[in-house]
Amino acid sequence: MTNQLRPALASLLFFTLLTGLAYPMALTSIAQLLFPRQANGSLVMDGGHLVGSELIGPNFAEPGYFHGRPSAAGPNGYDPTASSGSNLGPSSRALIDRVRTSVADTRAAGVQGVLPPDLVTASGSGLDPDLSPTSALIQVPRIARARGIPPAVLEALVRSRTETPLLGFIGEPHVNVLALNRQVDALASQSTREFNRARH
Repeated sequence: MTNQLRPALASLLFFTLLTGLAYPMALTSIAQLLFPRQANGSLVMDGGHLVGSELIGPNFAEPGYFHGRPSAAGPNGYDPTASSGSNLGPSSRALIDRVRTSVADTRAAGVQGVLPPDLVTASGSGLDPDLSPTSALIQVPRIARARGIPPAVLEALVRSRTETPLLGFIGEPHVNVLALNRQVDALASQSTREFNRARH
């Protein structure tokens, strides 16, 4: 039995060190060397301050911002430690009620017209950082009113920030909500500076 146990334990130790230590360390080192930003979470910094991640949908609720998809992550949504799908079927009363609430909230925020599905339904992760261009464009009138930015400028911004499918056919066109709202802040700041210069 000792003759059988010794090689088994040696194999266990070897593969534990290989796959549990050496392999992860090698991949981490390669990732940090070749793709440091992505390996560290695609974090978005502003003046040395962390403002979010390109990979995690933030909760924008103010009228002057593009709103992302509803979130089912955690009891209040947008909880990165509770990322998961709702796993509710189309006949689920809880899902129907959730979508109706999202539609009512979106209408109350001043969004008119036919609502795209991704604007009123949660994603599989509950933390989708992106919106379809249609869902972004339908919010333009509300943001234009709140910010005093011409709708045509916001529409051009959405189109300029729209990312096309990978290789032209993998995925759908999408817009990163955090990046879009940072651009809206930049536009608003520029408009304020121009207004102050005009007054003087």
